[in-house]
Amino acid sequence: MIKVSIIVPCYNQAQYLSEALLSVLVQTYTDWECIIVNDGSPDQTEEVAKQWVEKDSRFVYLKKENGGLCSARNYGIKKAVGELILPLDADDKIADNYVGLAVQSFEEDSSLKVVYCKAEKFGSASGIWQLEPFSLLNLCSNNMIFCSAMFKKRDWELDGGYDEKMKYGWEDWEFWISILKNGGQVKCLDEVGFYYRVKTNSMIKSMDEEKKRHLLEYMSIKHVDFFVRQLGSFKQLDDTLENTKLEYSNSLKSEKFVIDLFCSTFFRFSIFGLYKMKKH
Repeated sequence: MIKVSIIVPCYNQAQYLSEALLSVLVQTYTDWECIIVNDGSPDQTEEVAKQWVEKDSRFVYLKKENGGLCSARNYGIKKAVGELILPLDADDKIADNYVGLAVQSFEEDSSLKVVYCKAEKFGSASGIWQLEPFSLLNLCSNNMIFCSAMFKKRDWELDGGYDEKMKYGWEDWEFWISILKNGGQVKCLDEVGFYYRVKTNSMIKSMDEEKKRHLLEYMSIKHVDFFVRQLGSFKQLDDTLENTKLEYSNSLKSEKFVIDLFCSTFFRFSIFGLYKMKKH
């Protein structure tokens, strides 16, 4: 069997940690280790983690000075003995068959670099997490692979790990670009295997526009080869924009186009108005 190392960083998430670890304990696939990384957390993370270490020897507890999510994940993966890695945030959960199905996929297809699954939200929101299908082109504009996707430790090593300069967030997005931009296949399992906790406050929700701009500029420079290969050069993008403006400008000169546009817009707003009246 292939050994899987599940990496669970924890910082101020002690109240959720046991729920995450229970979802690991009940996996139908049994050849795993679960490394809990206390990232200098001031809460009861150590107390909770040690209870699980005593419960099952496959749980491993590590403690380090606070360095952020990327630092904690990298620290845990360095210590991991598994050939395959599965990150799991301390406030999320996985389905009991997720590890087994992901391992099976890697066994059946050596070209795979990443295996993930469908996801469901829980907490302050619920329902299926609707994500764009994976493609390198889609990956240019959005991340559709959440953190709890399985990959090979060898690829993590070759890439240099999670980039610890991504301290405000989007570290998963940057990591997937890094390991996938030069080749390798991705598979999404056709069933829900990951449960994402939605909270009223989170690192992503607190990211302001300045932080977003900083991260996007950093990623654009670091992975300029990827973005140019998928989207074209700045000149091509500029030409496309100008052509779109020209086509739209020419269309506006067409009386039929303007009438059709007005009618369709009026119809949409009329229907929306009737819908609102019915609701009230």
